[in-house]
Amino acid sequence: MALAEELVGFVREALARGRSRGEVAEALEQAGWSREQVHRALDAFAPIDFPVPVPRPRPSLSARQAFVYLLLFSTLYFGAYHLGSLVFQFVDWARPDPATPVTAEFVRNSIRFSISALVVTMPLFLYMSMLTNRELAADPNQRTSPVRRWLTYLTLFVAACVLIGDVTTLVYSLLGGELTTRFVLKVITVAVIAGTGFWYYLSALGRDERRIRA
Repeated sequence: MALAEELVGFVREALARGRSRGEVAEALEQAGWSREQVHRALDAFAPIDFPVPVPRPRPSLSARQAFVYLLLFSTLYFGAYHLGSLVFQFVDWARPDPATPVTAEFVRNSIRFSISALVVTMPLFLYMSMLTNRELAADPNQRTSPVRRWLTYLTLFVAACVLIGDVTTLVYSLLGGELTTRFVLKVITVAVIAGTGFWYYLSALGRDERRIRA
């Protein structure tokens, strides 16, 4: 979300008149601006010693960035789904459910398809991750890329929804006395995959904020 022009203009004027960042932040928060809005407005200007406030480069959305990050997160979702599916098939093979029998051929085909998907998507995901990390190291301003932040928050939202649904299903089965080893293994699989993604990208957002303000 773009910052209000009056907020950025006020910060520019206050800094130009020699007010400290702490004073500017305190005044804006007293006026009702949120802490996040204040920090973003202050971050629009570099904390360097110069007679007038020096603006930082503003992040922009390019077609290349959109392609790179869409491909990165698409391969992440696709790979995570098929990793979970692969583990599920091994669990079904090791502990078949008499109520819903499946043929060995169906299990083998499902395993083969999931492995094929992982063989294609995981190297691509790792390559795209390496590429984006290298570009971030060369240009830290890309950490505020709109498409990167939106897709990261979307990933956090999806992972949080999956975790909530996973735990809800576990509690529901527990209250109904329907827990089985087969079911618990699948619940753990979903929790590990979704929880790992949630923790990694939440930590990445925290690192971005610290490096932007450094």
